[in-house]
Amino acid sequence: MSDVSKGRRGILKGMAAIPAAAALPGLLHAQGRPIVVGLPIAQSGPAGVADHADHLNGAKLAVAEINAAGGVLGRPIELKVVDIDILTPEGTQAAFRKLADSKVQAISSPFVLIPQPAIDALGSYKAPYLHGNTQIASLELVRKNAQKYGHIFQLDPAEVYYGLGFPPFLEQLQASGAWKPINNKVHIIQEQIAYTQTISKSTQEALKGSKFQLAKVTDIQFPVQDWGPVMQEIKRTGAGVIMVDHWVAAELATFCQQFSANPLKGALVYLQYGPSQPEFLELAGKAAEGFVWGTVTGVLADKKGTEFRQKYRKANPGIMGLVYTGMGYDSIYMLAGAWKAVGDPDKFKEVADHIRKTPFRGVNGWSYLDNEYQASIHYPLQAKDPEKGMAHLFFQVQGGEHRIISPATQKEVNFKPAPWM
Repeated sequence: MSDVSKGRRGILKGMAAIPAAAALPGLLHAQGRPIVVGLPIAQSGPAGVADHADHLNGAKLAVAEINAAGGVLGRPIELKVVDIDILTPEGTQAAFRKLADSKVQAISSPFVLIPQPAIDALGSYKAPYLHGNTQIASLELVRKNAQKYGHIFQLDPAEVYYGLGFPPFLEQLQASGAWKPINNKVHIIQEQIAYTQTISKSTQEALKGSKFQLAKVTDIQFPVQDWGPVMQEIKRTGAGVIMVDHWVAAELATFCQQFSANPLKGALVYLQYGPSQPEFLELAGKAAEGFVWGTVTGVLADKKGTEFRQKYRKANPGIMGLVYTGMGYDSIYMLAGAWKAVGDPDKFKEVADHIRKTPFRGVNGWSYLDNEYQASIHYPLQAKDPEKGMAHLFFQVQGGEHRIISPATQKEVNFKPAPWM
């Protein structure tokens, strides 16, 4: 465990020990019985802690703003944080049952790795559950039993779009003239959990209809103790595109350090999602320069997104995560809007109906949830209009910062050849 990870986990444990109401400024501006949002937040363990901390911090910022402005219906919002073990079905279900037993008015969750236990725990407790599981398996459960799970919403598109959207990104980048691939081969390095396996399979399927072709698939197993054998496979394969289908920031940081020290010259290296976690830049340092990564939901760099970034960094100094910070923030504002419209947070069905039928524009973009999956729609594959879907963002580390390079509607900077190019 890195010192950075230990520090973030220590902070999280401290947060859990403080009642949410006491930790938020401006609460006295709102009176009456609190409206309670439950947050199952991983505070220990080998995975998920950084993302969960980001989500909690984003939610806390939203609550502070809303309460300082008078709350919702004259009532303050309060956060109830419970620890969760996202690696086991028992730990996952226990956290959600605890929140249901507490009769919270809603649940805002960054993600769980095993979605069915969480969903089953809320089968009979109909408070709205907003999450970022990013799993088609989770969405299929909702689609197949819409009546039972009509209160469950995913605030981003499914993980399949990571794979389906990758070859089009490569083609557009090549067409722009900013990148000339050394060849059209793609080498996928895949981790073994269902999430990364689904991404790999959808990427392989999408490659069949693209200008690029699959060269090799190399398996890795979390935790990755040694990237040496992978580096050897990269050199032997010699693909122009390397996709590292893994999501743990600390391990991807180590990969970057080893690859940068002995790179495959000319290759474009894409890291699956993990660099979004703050500790990636902290641990990778200068070795992160030039790597590309993506997310199907992230804080935009437009006026709304930039204002949020500034407020968040003021409240939480240091490197900012650019995914779940915005989702945590947006989830609270989405709930607040529904409560105001319905007039009673305890009318769960009416609140869920409002969330489903009302498009929401947050710092992470647009959520249109009125579909069979009750999940945000992917732009550009599902929605052709950027105002009708959630943008699939591609970033590149430039000058030690994450900068959006695609899609064109959200681009901050152009792609820049990596140091090893």
